[in-house]
Amino acid sequence: MDTFFDGFELRFVDTPSGRLRLRIGGCGAPLLLLHGHPRTHTTWWRVAPRLADRFTVICADLPGFGGSYQPATLAGSSGRAKARALRDGMAMLGFDRFAVAGHDRGAYRAFRLAMDHPDTVTALAVMDAIPIYETLERADWRFARAWWHWFFFAQSEKAEAAIRADPNLWYPCDRAALGRENAVDYLAATRDPSVVRGMLADYRAGVELDYATDRDDRRAGCRLRCPAAIFWSEKDDMESLYGDPTAPWTDWLDGPPATYRIASGHHMAEEAPDAVADGLRSFLTRALEA
Repeated sequence: MDTFFDGFELRFVDTPSGRLRLRIGGCGAPLLLLHGHPRTHTTWWRVAPRLADRFTVICADLPGFGGSYQPATLAGSSGRAKARALRDGMAMLGFDRFAVAGHDRGAYRAFRLAMDHPDTVTALAVMDAIPIYETLERADWRFARAWWHWFFFAQSEKAEAAIRADPNLWYPCDRAALGRENAVDYLAATRDPSVVRGMLADYRAGVELDYATDRDDRRAGCRLRCPAAIFWSEKDDMESLYGDPTAPWTDWLDGPPATYRIASGHHMAEEAPDAVADGLRSFLTRALEA
């Protein structure tokens, strides 16, 4: 039976932007894992220990989520600002170069880390995500039907009022699927008004700020300089929206990415930890030894 972050230490790291909450364990090359919405770093509790024999694994709460700091401004919620804070946090742990993997909203912040700090990121894995610019440029009625929450959450005050009125409706909790300790952390975050506000600001920044950042990079012909891997859940909607989920990445990569189709729903780290860990181990071993 899985144990909750066996051998890992809960830490708080103060950066110039604010305090990050994270969990660290293992040995070897550093790997930063970034969660999605509405999770915290504990979503990785089944994946991180499976990698700890090969990597020093750092699971961090994104700024605005869980126990990490709440950005004071919308600009502070941007991908660029969060990437800078995460880079600073890793540097304070002694890691000037590291691999990063992100799921959902964490994938956007991992992508921005690799774009803005190419000398820092050694390898990038994104899960169930394409760049925000590509997402919004391709948005059609199918996207609006499936991902309408992007635009509702971006109306932060209205969304916050709705969520606070019935958090069980917006953020239901399947304790068996999440695991006991992960569920406790998830509930603490999603029932905290300040965290809800911070998570919604992440969506607002995505539409109002991050789209333009990606667009400017796209027009300038900027590409990722590190090896990349793309993971997607076969029971989620990436294939129905985009066909080949790697296609929107074509103009951002210098070569073909490693690809992993995971037999799970959206929350792959909780539903298919072996497949996610095996994919990350395979990709990173090849990428870092090349």
